[in-house]
Amino acid sequence: MNKKWSQNIFIYLLILVGILVIASLFLPKSHGPEEVALYTIIEQAKQGKIDTIRQEGDTITGLKKEEEVLSAHFIGGTNDLADMLRDDGIVVGEGGIKIDVKSDSFSWGGVLFNFLPLILFGGLLFLLFRSARGANTQAFNFAKSKARLSNINKPTITFADVAGVEESKEELHEVVEFLKSPEKFHALGARVPRGVLLVGPPGSGKTLLARAVAGEAGVPFFSISGSEFVEMFVGVGASRVRDLFEQAKRSAPCIIFIDEIDAVGRQRGTGLGGGHDEREQTLNQILVEMDGFDTNTKVIVMSATNRPDVLDPALLRPGRFDRHIVLEEPDIKGRKAILEIHAKNLPLEKGLSLETVAKQTPGFSGADLANIVNEAAILAARRNRKDISVKEFEDATDRVIAGPERKNRVISKREKEMIAYHEAGHALVGKMLPNADPVYKISIIARGMMGGWTRFLPTEDRHLWTRSQFEDKLAVNLGGRAGEEIAFNEISTGAQNDLEQATRLARKMVTEYGMSDKLGPRTFGHREENPFLGREMTEHRNYSETVAQEIDEEVQNFIQKAYNTAKKTLTENKAKLKQIAEYLITEETLEGERLEALFKEPVPSAS
Repeated sequence: MNKKWSQNIFIYLLILVGILVIASLFLPKSHGPEEVALYTIIEQAKQGKIDTIRQEGDTITGLKKEEEVLSAHFIGGTNDLADMLRDDGIVVGEGGIKIDVKSDSFSWGGVLFNFLPLILFGGLLFLLFRSARGANTQAFNFAKSKARLSNINKPTITFADVAGVEESKEELHEVVEFLKSPEKFHALGARVPRGVLLVGPPGSGKTLLARAVAGEAGVPFFSISGSEFVEMFVGVGASRVRDLFEQAKRSAPCIIFIDEIDAVGRQRGTGLGGGHDEREQTLNQILVEMDGFDTNTKVIVMSATNRPDVLDPALLRPGRFDRHIVLEEPDIKGRKAILEIHAKNLPLEKGLSLETVAKQTPGFSGADLANIVNEAAILAARRNRKDISVKEFEDATDRVIAGPERKNRVISKREKEMIAYHEAGHALVGKMLPNADPVYKISIIARGMMGGWTRFLPTEDRHLWTRSQFEDKLAVNLGGRAGEEIAFNEISTGAQNDLEQATRLARKMVTEYGMSDKLGPRTFGHREENPFLGREMTEHRNYSETVAQEIDEEVQNFIQKAYNTAKKTLTENKAKLKQIAEYLITEETLEGERLEALFKEPVPSAS
């Protein structure tokens, strides 16, 4: 800070001096004594118009009552001047002209203005040299690695702070043990993996788990992002890789963590034109450093990605990333443990069970659960509560799923009734079909982009789906549209998202899951992602136009069958549909026990 301040002061001084110089050149000069010939001063002295003659170097000045009047050029000493005056009949000394001798003095102002151009020029050269030197230093540091070294003496995150991925923690615990006591593995002839690849969807805790490894191992931990290797200059990425591994080897045993490695680890030979680009050069250097000729280093490389399908095969082979650890979405036990970690320092309402919240969040990642806890705390503060209750957690869950409430949204009575029948249709079809998930909450309060919404609560975490479950799921998706048609003999645009989901699911049932009786147990089409062009996909059709038409027909059959099921269910329970919709119009939200009681409540008889 002081260095920068001093540089600025120097610049300001240069600017000030420049302004003074310009002012001295253009401003009018003040009038001094009139310069005349020597004999003029002698005549003035004879006439008594001057009383003192001052000699300064080779200049004499005539003064009258200490005011400079005339000046002239004279070469000689003081005695020469006195003799010349006496020769002309002028009395020198008492009663006559006084001679004042002024010795030469050093003038800083004169030096400053004489040497000012040199000072300005030198200052400019200094600034240019300093800037060039800074740019030169930056150029030399350009190829240095930007990896950050964690403080091993003060670990902030350990395995105790990570939940929901117990199998992954156990796999990584072996890496930590090897770094702490490698002789235990060497005694049995075991070789620890050179690289560990963490694979999982966004928010599953890959980076958090890597930080926990750093905290547990107690060894130097170098962390860097894959995008920090590649710059606009050729060769910088490979140079940074070399510098990173050189630092790591000097600090061995240690860990290198490369986040989002797919930024540099994409499959080679897929660039536009198939050329050898900078990214490939960086990847080649990583491959050499991980398993080249020098294989005795105690450096373990950890990486994280959510796109393992685009990584180069050479990067995934044994000897490089030997071990692949997959982090999946946590089950109910994992979700509960994650919620407990994030809420351990929060004031929770007495008797609050986080297991209830865990049951309401199937399919949520660790990042989603952390967001729910934070949103619940924010809602409690907004409501001026001193603790966080179940209500805040439920509202936070709804906010994460559907977005914030839009209570101020103005809708007509007709539109409100249509939304109520739409959501009641979803809920009633889900309640009546045996393979559908239980209905947990219905609301006609707009959230995010949704005019109303119905939330289902699965009784268990599913990894396999049956055809009957998919068929009932399709019917539930189309229940809203069926409810509108039965109640108003009209349909609206409110079912747009439902139709998209139903169409997508029906096509997967036919083309990916082999659930069509007509087309049989096979898949249709092969989808590939271009590793160079990111998420762009191309589908290779391995079927004829005739089969394509049959696929469309089967998709239509699945959707039409589900819609007929939903419409039949609601027609048979039209009175219950009306009852639920009327409650929704009045109360706007139904959930939990109140909703379950409404399902069991007798339908009022028609008047």
